[in-house]
Amino acid sequence: MSGIQPKAYEPSPPRNVAFLGLGVMGYPMAGHLALAGHRVTGYNRSAAKAAAWRAEFAVTKRAACAETPRLAAAGADIVFCCVGNDDDLRSVTLGADGAFAGMKPGAVFVDHTTASANVARELCTAAKSTGLQFIDAPVSGGQAGAQNGALTVMCGGDAAAFDTARPVGMAFSKAFTLMGASGAGQLTKMVNQICIAGLVQGLSEAIAFGRKAGLDVNQVLDVIGKGAAQSWQLDNRGKTMAADKFDFGFAVDWMRKDLGLVLDEARRNGARLPVTALVDQFYADVQAMGGQRWDTSSLIRRLK
Repeated sequence: MSGIQPKAYEPSPPRNVAFLGLGVMGYPMAGHLALAGHRVTGYNRSAAKAAAWRAEFAVTKRAACAETPRLAAAGADIVFCCVGNDDDLRSVTLGADGAFAGMKPGAVFVDHTTASANVARELCTAAKSTGLQFIDAPVSGGQAGAQNGALTVMCGGDAAAFDTARPVGMAFSKAFTLMGASGAGQLTKMVNQICIAGLVQGLSEAIAFGRKAGLDVNQVLDVIGKGAAQSWQLDNRGKTMAADKFDFGFAVDWMRKDLGLVLDEARRNGARLPVTALVDQFYADVQAMGGQRWDTSSLIRRLK
């Protein structure tokens, strides 16, 4: 089950859309689209997952499934996508069974995968060469944001394509913003992940220090959360970190993938990221402890 929480927002006129990738994020995102009145055709590499999604949202009478990305995209005004990485993204867009082969001229492909800026530009060029439009649109907000329809979406691409996608994408978003040309969405997501890496490490060290100092850590978090140290990570993960609970949506494996993209891009553009590189290695330590699927807040486990 998706755990989806219906949301109130200004709906857009019903559109024919597809959603490729019905995983932890895509499943509820596609569900919000169906609940908002859009006709949604889903595709997932695991057919069983796609069937479960269709069954859950059958009550809307607007949920269908297709066996290939091409079939899912046929007739869609907008094709949304949320898969694992660059290679997964190429596999659902390119080739005889890829979405680009099935999309009608002028249709918009909106990619919510956290991927490289290079693949975004590559696929934008490929889309335009066949009369399609492409937006790179990675998201922040995690599983809870997807379920609550409260994701923050950072977009790169042409303004006209963005203007088509935004009203529909607001079904699962609280903010849907154009950041610049193709690739700008992915680069903005990298900035987001750099911030999170440093924040979680700082919070981990702060909690560990508070324990060693003999303080009531929960009380400390309540107090400093009302001051300059306040952050989403402190508010939502501080006490769970103190309680050694890490069963949340965004896994260490995914964060390492994202930080790998960040560090690759930094090597290209010359940015110096010493703290980010260090935290990436700390996450490697967590993986070695068996924490591949723990939430990213599990950095604190290294300090025990």
